[in-house]
Amino acid sequence: MAQLLFFLSSGLFLGWSLGANDAANVFGTAVGARMIKFRTAAVICSIFVIIGAVTGGAGASHTLGKLGAVNSLSGAFTVALSAALAVFMMTRTGLPVSTSQAIVGGIIGWNFFSGLSTDTTVIQKIVLTWVLCPVLACFFAVLLYFIIRKGVSRLPVHIFRLDVYTRWGLIVAGAFGSYSLGANNIANVMGVFVESVPFEDFTIFGSVVFTKTQQLFFLGASAIALGVFTYSKRVMGTVGKGIYSLSPVTAFIVVLASSLVLFVFASTGLRDLLISLHLTPIPLVPVSSSQAVVGAVIGIGIAKGGRNIRFNALGRIVVGWVATPIISAVLCFVLLYFMQNVFGAAVN
Repeated sequence: MAQLLFFLSSGLFLGWSLGANDAANVFGTAVGARMIKFRTAAVICSIFVIIGAVTGGAGASHTLGKLGAVNSLSGAFTVALSAALAVFMMTRTGLPVSTSQAIVGGIIGWNFFSGLSTDTTVIQKIVLTWVLCPVLACFFAVLLYFIIRKGVSRLPVHIFRLDVYTRWGLIVAGAFGSYSLGANNIANVMGVFVESVPFEDFTIFGSVVFTKTQQLFFLGASAIALGVFTYSKRVMGTVGKGIYSLSPVTAFIVVLASSLVLFVFASTGLRDLLISLHLTPIPLVPVSSSQAVVGAVIGIGIAKGGRNIRFNALGRIVVGWVATPIISAVLCFVLLYFMQNVFGAAVN
């Protein structure tokens, strides 16, 4: 058991890093606009991240499995550790980077070290979602901005009542976004351990089966919640204020738009519906909440004429996105060498 906990520690560290960086983004704009206190946002985010991870996290993990089936605990430990270190390095700079990119970089590093081929079709699908995620969030934000602006102008709502509605809207949208984040991004945290963890299914409440994957995802989601509470304030400030100054209403739009994107890439129900209608299904891929939020914030800036977008801050964020998977892949390759040749661990 002690050995198992040691190997899982890197996944828990990655979960903590995700909570400190990505998970905070679903409430970053609300906190930046001073509509919700940080502690309130952290509590709501933590609860719904755990629910989303346990009840809906299995779908996106299959795509990572196709990219590279890490089949040993020591290998999974190293992949998760390299991704966590890459995310932590970026978090220290205050940049909202992608945990999805970090874990993909780690898996590719493991493939290279193990002499395994990386499925280019899966890579193309994942990279396409990295581009599509912020673009889709931008589109949703622009669309929602004009719909809500038109609705507010037609309804004679007092400014104080509008403030109350907006605050509750931010809470509901943030809870939805946290659920979607847990369902989508838990694959980044614990997906590499699914093939190798020795957990067993067991029954709770008489008839409910708590699978080994759900147990694994619960542990990872708990680590995400800890990261939200302990280290997410700085990144919330970057997202909430660093790119574009948001009003309470536009902050609500950003949260809702980014939450919709996370849900789209995590929902097995939506995928099955599209298949039943003979339409091209949306790939179930873990995408970045950071990219979704940044795309939505840019969408608000575009909808308001494109002025006052802080392109220098945006440029730093994009550099972080490009650097993260490269850093993670290199770290993973180097750490695997030490794990195998210095510590004698079988990494595949």
